[in-house]
Amino acid sequence: MEPMRSYADQEITQKHNPISTEPQKKFKNKAKRSWTPGLLLLLPILLFIFGFFIVPMLYILYLSFISGDNLGGTDAAYSLKNYVQFFTDSYYLSSLWITVKVSLYTVIVSLILAYPVALTMAKSSPRVRGVIALLIASPLLVSIVVRNFGWYLLLLPNGTINHTLISLGIIDTPLKLLFSEVGVVIGLSNAYLPFMVLAIATSLYNIDPSLEKASAILGASPIRNFFSITLPLSLPGIVSGCVLVFSLSMSAYVTPALMGGANVPVMPVVAYDQINNLLRWTFGSAISYVLLATTLISVTVFTRAFERSKFKEVFR
Repeated sequence: MEPMRSYADQEITQKHNPISTEPQKKFKNKAKRSWTPGLLLLLPILLFIFGFFIVPMLYILYLSFISGDNLGGTDAAYSLKNYVQFFTDSYYLSSLWITVKVSLYTVIVSLILAYPVALTMAKSSPRVRGVIALLIASPLLVSIVVRNFGWYLLLLPNGTINHTLISLGIIDTPLKLLFSEVGVVIGLSNAYLPFMVLAIATSLYNIDPSLEKASAILGASPIRNFFSITLPLSLPGIVSGCVLVFSLSMSAYVTPALMGGANVPVMPVVAYDQINNLLRWTFGSAISYVLLATTLISVTVFTRAFERSKFKEVFR
């Protein structure tokens, strides 16, 4: 008979060791060390942005609240006089309206011209797409001053465009294309059209071709296919292109100065005249911040309106 084993003398002890915090400390230290190289790599560009963008913008904001032309730190008087003067003077309000109007016209013209080109790029082979992209981006390799002088010669009263229209019998007297809003819109559209094309084309590239094939199989016509699938799904690119072109047009100086002159007093030209010609740094700084605030508010309202529209699913 097998003897019974006695476990009475066997003592079972369970040692409950506290959870060691060393792995957590090592993980935290490792996380900190992983952030260090990234911060060191970003440090030069952060210092550059802080020194050459943030500091000047803060200084301009400081100048905009000084009443008068005394820029001394001890004798300066701070008030909203510059902003009150801007919003109570009809000339500066009309300048703000002209700037917004010209920018909106530039966006509309650029969108109408850019969308067919972007759609052609999206439907083409990679080789043809590359050629079109090169042709679209090639004007950016030429100075904007040179391009504006080219348009200057074309839009003169005795320039190529008016001469051709008169020769064909379409018009009797030359059109006023230069030193007008039309000339500024033409120059800005020519300058910023590549940005609109590339923004829309990038959005069109992401559309799945099987969606259009399925729509065609279900009996949708090409027009129905475009308005039901292609156009809604390309709205993010349209919005980004419009925002980009509008922002660039609002802040453009060279093209309105050459193509519009004194007849089209847009805000950047007015601010430049106040600062460099009239030496009114404080009022010119206020004009600059009014322009910045107008651009930011317009862009924010525009993007929010599209994101909350019936196409809000596309912007997720």
